[in-house]
Amino acid sequence: MSSRDRLLAVVVAVLWGANFIAIDFGLGHFPPLFFAGFRFAVLLPTLLFVPRPQVEWKWLLGYGLFFGTLQFAFVFVAMSIGMPTGLTSLVQQASAPFTVLLGALLLRERITPLQIIGILTAVLGMAVIGWHRAQAAALLPMLVTLCGAFSWALGNLCSRKANPPNPLHLTLWISIVPPLPMFALSALVEGPSAGWQAVATVFDSPTGWYALGGLAYTVLLATVVGSGLWTTLLGRYPASTVAPFSLLVPVVGFTTAWLVLGEQPHPIELAAGAVVVGGVLLGSLKRPAISRETATRQPPDAAISREIATPPAHTGTPKFEDGS
Repeated sequence: MSSRDRLLAVVVAVLWGANFIAIDFGLGHFPPLFFAGFRFAVLLPTLLFVPRPQVEWKWLLGYGLFFGTLQFAFVFVAMSIGMPTGLTSLVQQASAPFTVLLGALLLRERITPLQIIGILTAVLGMAVIGWHRAQAAALLPMLVTLCGAFSWALGNLCSRKANPPNPLHLTLWISIVPPLPMFALSALVEGPSAGWQAVATVFDSPTGWYALGGLAYTVLLATVVGSGLWTTLLGRYPASTVAPFSLLVPVVGFTTAWLVLGEQPHPIELAAGAVVVGGVLLGSLKRPAISRETATRQPPDAAISREIATPPAHTGTPKFEDGS
């Protein structure tokens, strides 16, 4: 991974870490399912000026379903029923080990023993957080957040399989997927007029103005810029290489939640969170691949010694690497 692409991955992590504050602002005024659909609905007019990405429809719809619809539906609902903002940013990073495992199972990407150890370490940390949440009778929001993380991982794989020539086009075009199912669920669960009433009163209260700011940040910076860069990186590198950079998201998430919202995480959750981040970091480490040129390059003395020590196995017409 080039230095520039590493920097881009860090930028995405910062944008997404601060996005949880924007989501919290939005949920202070909008119902969660409606807000999940509304954040994509406002992007639909841009599709009049953006050509459809040259990818298979199944990967576009899959990315829109898993990354755009299910991930944000689960996360928004979890936060609305009591999941702390900073802790949400941490638990969402379960998407990294999920992505590595699914990449190995579904895309046949190689998974190393070191990555397995990292995944098990991250799972252990998540289990400790789950145990502590259960003691506080708040396990359900965490489980809902984990469903969002799993959906994100499936979306990562769809994005990688799509491999769009212009990732921003794919990021914008997945906006056709979430609004309809999200608005239908909102009408069923939250009431047919709850979301639209929130839209009508958005300028009538301070929470409405904060919600508008949160919506603008979520749509422009987190979705268009952040997801566009993320899709670009997933198109260039294996999912197991890109996904671990999301471990920086909870660092930003915890910090901004503390500075802006005054959240004070429990020490047990902080310690378990450090275990999770360490596990994800460990899982991202891979033995550097030996290039073909490096593998064939050797000191002259060693080459001469090998030729002397190893007689040719056969004679005849030499076989070249291309089979000729």
